[in-house]
Amino acid sequence: MQDEFCIFAPMQGAAKTNESIGKEEFVNAVLADYKIAVESREASLLGRKLVLTGKAKFGIFGDGKEVAQLAMARVFENGDWRSGYYRDQTFMFATGMSSIKAFFAQLYAHPSAEFEPASAGRSMNGHFATRFLDDKGDWLNQTTMKNCSADISPTAGQMPRLLGLALASKLYRQNKDLHQFTDFSVNGNEIAFGTIGNASTSEGGFWETINAACVLQVPMLMSVWDDGYGISVPAKYQTAKENISEVLAGFQVTDDKPGLKIYRVHGHDYAELCRVYKHAADYCRENHAPVLIHVTEITQPQGHSTSGSHERYKSKERLAWEIEYDCIKKMREWILSNELSTNEELEKIESEAADFVRDAQKESWQDFNGEIKTEIGEFTEICDALSSVCPALSDISSGLKNSLDPLRKDIGNALQQALLACRQLDGSAKQALVNYAAAFKTLNEDRYNSLLYSNSANSVLNVEQIPLETSDEMADGYQIVRACFDAALARDPRVFAFGEDLGKIGDVNQGFSGLQEKYGELRVTDKGIRELSIIGEGIGASMRGLRPIAEIQYLDYLLYAIQILSDDVATLQYRTKGGQKAPLIVRTRGHRLEGVWHSGSPMGMTINALRGMHICVPRDMTRAAGMYNTLLKADEPALVVECLNGYRIKEPMPTNIGEFTVPLGQVETLRTGEDITLVTYGSCCRIAMAAAAELAKYNIEVEVIDIQTLIPFDLNQDIAKSVQNTSRIIFLDEDVPGGASAFMYQQVMEQQGIFKYLDGLPETIAAKAHRPAYGTDGDYFSKPSVDEVFTRIYNIMHEVSPDTWPMF
Repeated sequence: MQDEFCIFAPMQGAAKTNESIGKEEFVNAVLADYKIAVESREASLLGRKLVLTGKAKFGIFGDGKEVAQLAMARVFENGDWRSGYYRDQTFMFATGMSSIKAFFAQLYAHPSAEFEPASAGRSMNGHFATRFLDDKGDWLNQTTMKNCSADISPTAGQMPRLLGLALASKLYRQNKDLHQFTDFSVNGNEIAFGTIGNASTSEGGFWETINAACVLQVPMLMSVWDDGYGISVPAKYQTAKENISEVLAGFQVTDDKPGLKIYRVHGHDYAELCRVYKHAADYCRENHAPVLIHVTEITQPQGHSTSGSHERYKSKERLAWEIEYDCIKKMREWILSNELSTNEELEKIESEAADFVRDAQKESWQDFNGEIKTEIGEFTEICDALSSVCPALSDISSGLKNSLDPLRKDIGNALQQALLACRQLDGSAKQALVNYAAAFKTLNEDRYNSLLYSNSANSVLNVEQIPLETSDEMADGYQIVRACFDAALARDPRVFAFGEDLGKIGDVNQGFSGLQEKYGELRVTDKGIRELSIIGEGIGASMRGLRPIAEIQYLDYLLYAIQILSDDVATLQYRTKGGQKAPLIVRTRGHRLEGVWHSGSPMGMTINALRGMHICVPRDMTRAAGMYNTLLKADEPALVVECLNGYRIKEPMPTNIGEFTVPLGQVETLRTGEDITLVTYGSCCRIAMAAAAELAKYNIEVEVIDIQTLIPFDLNQDIAKSVQNTSRIIFLDEDVPGGASAFMYQQVMEQQGIFKYLDGLPETIAAKAHRPAYGTDGDYFSKPSVDEVFTRIYNIMHEVSPDTWPMF
């Protein structure tokens, strides 16, 4: 070896990043890396044993990728971001973003953010995250720590978010008004690191993100771990030419055209990996341009997961090759051949690493199991005390005490049995047991069911309600929502909007007309036809403190991005137990446009797929503006579905367009009546009001309620209060039968208990089960019309009094 060594920079934020280092420092760094690699491998091996012996539920590990991840860790700096997948454990250990002990806590699903900070036991193992929110839900300083966005399992699902994390760096660098937000960026110096398995590069999310990154030119450093397989399916069935970097050659940056910088390196070549990653990171950071590193000849010693064995689908020759080219074995050979250490020293490192991992596993198990034993002790003590008056409790108690490795489920089962056994005791005799049951339920609701939505001071439910003030001036709906966006862009430089046709022409319905010219392309931006990556840009940017408004041109097109909205945005706060948030606002439009492909009413899909997001369904643009004002003051993600046929309808122009708020979860009664309650939202409000006016001519008074938001739904239970007066209810919606109308029905019947006030069967009015036919006639015969609403309600009143309302 030479006297100077420059294949990597010192770890842990050392000042030397480009200079050579001395041999002693170099050797120490190499051996420290080797120690981490061996510890990570030992954790994988022990983790598999724990699953196979029943101590853990499922295991998926990062063995075979240790050395490449060490090289990546060396160029990962404070302020940088990771958006990766579930085999990056070595990288997480090397950067200090996770630990061996936390690794085992996640394997056991320890429901504690203290012991398992990534997800508090809510995600399966290998799903990493750092906590960038404090206990109150407020932002921590992201520039002084290393950051990991929360992983999801769906392959390539991390890619769109990665794009947004990188885009944020570009915005923080190029928009000088953002330089004041020093807790989120140091003038955009941060890189977003992504990782993916080679098979998952077949997913559309990968290709859409790579294309968008090249168009946007953002600092994104993408690593592809290529082990030649996707579970059992070899690369020849996965990738053209069996080589993703070769296929991506057309994206390669050239002297005259920007694009993607591509590197190729073997996953078992430690020295070359360090050189490549240093060069790639320097290029990415300095040029603010995307990079892809194709890491080939990766092995997977334990196969894909604990669900099966790779011996079933790999040849003997392949398995022998994987043993020979194991990255840790090759790193060991490299260390010895360059006389950086001795065999005895390496054996000592290996022995100490194995001991360290076993100790960490035991401590983690004691932490997890000890809590359960304590809870069992509290429960069995109560049972033993009551056994004199309820002898069956003695057997329940002893059974739980003698169970092998009990879980909280076992306590729950035993508690159920105990309550049943004591059901005939009077209240005072079993009060201690009843109190324990209540406390057990509350504690475990926090552990397993909490924080689907924010409970911080910035929750949408805590936003101050500012009343609407209007003038005599009338304006088109698009002018009202445009004025709202104008005010939002003016007051907060973190707000920016983007989508198809949003910039130059101001969106297809003019809600942003003239605003790109006023605020510039960084604030109001056109995007290509790529809904998935548009949403991804919003996810990543919102994680980094910005306030993106991502536009999807029509509600039908939301299906392109429903996977990451459902798996990523909607679950984020829950799956990190309040450790992360992404207050993304998704703007779209729907309802009543004619035709199969632009019908715009799959609301049942959204409310079922997007629990964890708020879903706003304003009936006009004034209500939409108030909801945007509310959301921009809050810290939660939301979908706002504007009425497509409302942009040219005249409304009074608000005089406080940028200030007034519409509270989420509060209904509005549009018309009072004593005969029946009609519950609806969005464009159907106009149908409902028109039908109600016609019914009034026949002495049928309909109370029309606009729910305004599907999620949250009628928090004050005003619908139930209405039904107490009317005794009848009908739900109107233009979704398919069993869609949003069924959701509203369930909420009111089960959550508000209105059945006790009803004098007749609740009914729903929905569209047909198919997409609507094209044209005005197609709309009339496919979706609820004024005539249909009139007839359905009239028929209900006919049953009440056939003489008063004879059948027609």
